[in-house]
Formats: sequence, structure tokens, C-alpha cells
Amino acid sequence: MSTDANPGGQPPKDQPHAVENLDHHECWRLLRSVSVGRLAVWVDDHPDIFPINYKVDHGTLVFRTAVGTKLQAATGDTPVAVEADGVDADTGIAWSVVAKGQAAPVQNPEEVMDTVGLLLFPWQAGKKEHFVRITPDTVTGRRFKVVPPMTWWTPLDDATRSGLE
Repeated sequence: MSTDANPGGQPPKDQPHAVENLDHHECWRLLRSVSVGRLAVWVDDHPDIFPINYKVDHGTLVFRTAVGTKLQAATGDTPVAVEADGVDADTGIAWSVVAKGQAAPVQNPEEVMDTVGLLLFPWQAGKKEHFVRITPDTVTGRRFKVVPPMTWWTPLDDATRSGLE
């Protein structure tokens, strides 16, 4: 479904469960509209996910972190992914965007100064002296209408519930 045929970003009335695949520009606009996402990395022999505060900077995503598992895993040889999402409480329209690519520490002094200028403030207290830049190879997104639970609830769901809940 194209954004042009769908003014306002709402699924067509005759297709209430339709999913709209978002174009590249809309994905970046939505990534700029929030500052919190989830960073997916590979740690040793398993995936791990960390919440991050980020900023969009010239087609990249930048976050701050301390020394530790997140920094080590993100800046290794394995690609990473960042997922961010949101929902409009008034319309019930939700979106999700995923950026996949390589992360690298920001080390060039001029680039560090530019990155500091992004005013990137982590939510958690502590020393977050390391800036990491993710350069995505792909950015994809989708938008859809959140439906009430009874829309998808089936008798099977009732049968699997225990009396202890």
C-alpha cells in the first residue's frame, strides 16, 4: 500500500487489518520523532537487546553508552539492529521502524565534538562517555491500526487460560 494512495497514514476502511509498508523518508521521519529504541546485538553465542536513547544524525543513529557488554557487542564485527516504534493514542495507528547495519565508536575528535552537539542525554545516570554511530544498510518500517483484543480473541485463547490467573 503506498502512502500516496493513503492520505493521513490510515489503513483503508475496507481493509482495517492492512499493513502499510513505509517508504525510506517516512521511516527516517518517524525515527526522528522519538528518542528511545531497542538495540539488538550478538553477545557471545546469543542475541541480546538493550534500550537506548538515540539521535538521528545525517542518515545515521548515534547513542551514548558506558564501557560494558553493550559497547563491546555493538562495536564488534557483527551487524546490529535498532527498532523504534510508537502509537497515536487518538487514532490507534501504530508504527515500527527497524534500521540494520554496522556500528562503530565515534573517535575522530571533530566528529566527537559534532556528536556532543546532538544534545544526546541518556535516561540512566552514570558515566556514558562513549558515542556509537550506527550506519544502516537497510531501514524498513510499517504502520497499522491497533485492533481491540476481542477482534482477534478466539475460543482457543479461553481454553488455554488456567483458573489460577
